[in-house]
Amino acid sequence: MNTEVEPLFSQVATFVEDLILDGSLNPGDRAPSTNELATFHEINPATARKGLAMLVDASFLETRRGIGTFVTDGAREAILMERRHHFAAHFVAPLIDEALRLGYTRDSLNGLMSRVAESRGMYG
Repeated sequence: MNTEVEPLFSQVATFVEDLILDGSLNPGDRAPSTNELATFHEINPATARKGLAMLVDASFLETRRGIGTFVTDGAREAILMERRHHFAAHFVAPLIDEALRLGYTRDSLNGLMSRVAESRGMYG
């Protein structure tokens, strides 16, 4: 079983990416500040700053001195592309590995996936 815990700064970056992906933050919108993120997550501001810096380094956010940090044009599409690139390795392969350990057959796993997807509104 994978017991790795994602570092807090990385969790902050993922949180902001999720806001961009779900449309809560759009291009040109101000991202939550270091202090807002630190307060919300009950973490050190330096940790929140490091998470935001990751997104600035990836060009998903841009810093406007004295004003704040803002979502860049194309950030949502770039995040989607990056996450899709890593999806199979980070999610599907571990799921298959665990399913094998639990004795699922391909058909039973496909059935389970279909039922869960349907319960989440993916089909229909």
